[in-house]
Amino acid sequence: MKIRVVTHNKHKYDEYKLLFKNESVETEWINIEYVEIQDNDIENIALYSLNILKDIVKEPYIMEDSGLFIKSLNGFPGPYSSYVNKTIGNEGILKLMEDKINRDSEFIAIIGLRINGENYLFKGITEGIISLKISGNNGFGYDPIFIPKGQNKTFAEMEIEEKNMHSHRMKAFKNLIQFLKENDFL
Repeated sequence: MKIRVVTHNKHKYDEYKLLFKNESVETEWINIEYVEIQDNDIENIALYSLNILKDIVKEPYIMEDSGLFIKSLNGFPGPYSSYVNKTIGNEGILKLMEDKINRDSEFIAIIGLRINGENYLFKGITEGIISLKISGNNGFGYDPIFIPKGQNKTFAEMEIEEKNMHSHRMKAFKNLIQFLKENDFL
């Protein structure tokens, strides 16, 4: 089986390529521009994106919308994580967190799958905290400031295999694979 992975983020594609390789699934990177709505719900964003892409990308394909939700910032940046990362970055998030005692946060990933003309969503959540400083050189986005629950280092301090043991993306991916197997696509 071949699945197209729609993303502009090469790091994200590389993570998916590795995950799918372990399932003997061939991947193709689809790096195209498409309209992404702004919404307070990442599931709505994923569904909208799946529907926009249906006339552009050959099935089956996946796309992902994810966000970092920081409790003491009322869930900010949430569905606006990509924009916030581009504008204020990890330094800006740490600045917003300077006086916060509660550093609890969660990463949420929604993988959208379009197959046989139908849309499906798969969710993964990883709880953790925002670190006090930027640390690590691996990963991307908020990885240098996110420490998963039960761990003592950021995602960016982990090799990809270790990150995958804890990541929101991996949890959503496992749900996707289970669905594909249960429905005889794999």
